[in-house]
Amino acid sequence: MADERISRRDLLRTGAAAAAGMAASLTPALTVAAGNPGGADTRKILNYNPEMEYRRCGKTGLMVSAVVLGGHWKRVTQVIGGRESAGWMTSSIDQPEFQKNRYDVVTRCIQRGINWVDACNILEIQAYSRALKGRRDKMYIACSWCEEEVRDANFRTFAKLKGAIDKGLKQAGLDNCDLWRISLLTDSSRHTDAEIDECARALEWAKQTGRARFVGVSSHDRPHLKKLIEKYPRAMEVVLTPYTAKTKVVTDEHGLWAAMKEHDVGWFGIKPFASNSVFKGDSSPNSPAREEDNRIARLAIRHILCNPAITAPMPGLISQQQVDNVALAVTERRKLDAAEKAELDRAMDRAWAGLPGCYQWLKDWEYV
Repeated sequence: MADERISRRDLLRTGAAAAAGMAASLTPALTVAAGNPGGADTRKILNYNPEMEYRRCGKTGLMVSAVVLGGHWKRVTQVIGGRESAGWMTSSIDQPEFQKNRYDVVTRCIQRGINWVDACNILEIQAYSRALKGRRDKMYIACSWCEEEVRDANFRTFAKLKGAIDKGLKQAGLDNCDLWRISLLTDSSRHTDAEIDECARALEWAKQTGRARFVGVSSHDRPHLKKLIEKYPRAMEVVLTPYTAKTKVVTDEHGLWAAMKEHDVGWFGIKPFASNSVFKGDSSPNSPAREEDNRIARLAIRHILCNPAITAPMPGLISQQQVDNVALAVTERRKLDAAEKAELDRAMDRAWAGLPGCYQWLKDWEYV
């Protein structure tokens, strides 16, 4: 353990220096557009590709690709074949077809300049740590062991959270992660002040000991998240919130966006495709709706990226073709014309009408 902690301390020192240098070299520019028309220094951008845009992830100083890989592999059976399991997250990560799918998707992400993957449960973290073995220098990995974090009442103490990250890193064969973001309850205001204190303490400890380079939370509760950012700025370096093609930023000087701006918080958007409700097809390679769904996906990504404040949307991508499609969206004209906006609006209205009951909370995120 002593050798492991030495390496973590070394990583912490070098990581902080690199982030500071990167921020200094690229500030005040917040983005490096595809093609780098501004001529920014790209040498410190991880896995830089001139066809990808990169955005500064708040006070971490990291330059992150404008679209990243969400960890969920929902509908992957439509690509690799086999029966749909009762619970898609229970799919065996040891199946050769599954491992090949995740390896190939990560490979295509690397080829396209995508440099961040978010894994938010034990199986995802193990699957992506395998897919990244031997090439951690190409992608940042963000982790949340949500089964053993504060969503479970048994993991709401500093000691339990410390044990959870150590256990999770060991199981995944990782010495550290680039981001530990604890998954709060969907209605995070249900947490007591004492529970949040323990959570923030664990996050700060993980960063201080080099287990995580940066820390934060995911939350679906706007007012509560604002309070957390203001009360625990050192533990809230990065946040994940819902962000769909219906989301709009309200320039309220007292709202969530104002707090994120004041405290320079990195911001990732989950569920950009409204849990796939925006699509007509099932994501299978021969779906008759494939071309229309590809176009809708690009419209959604372009619309979300019109907000310069968000670091990146985080779609779950289940095939190399889907990776190519979202990478293409980054290079396309950003602002939607009237016909494109009308098409996206129709798709989002359909998504809202078809949202499963477990995702109705997405409707609370039409405004940030």
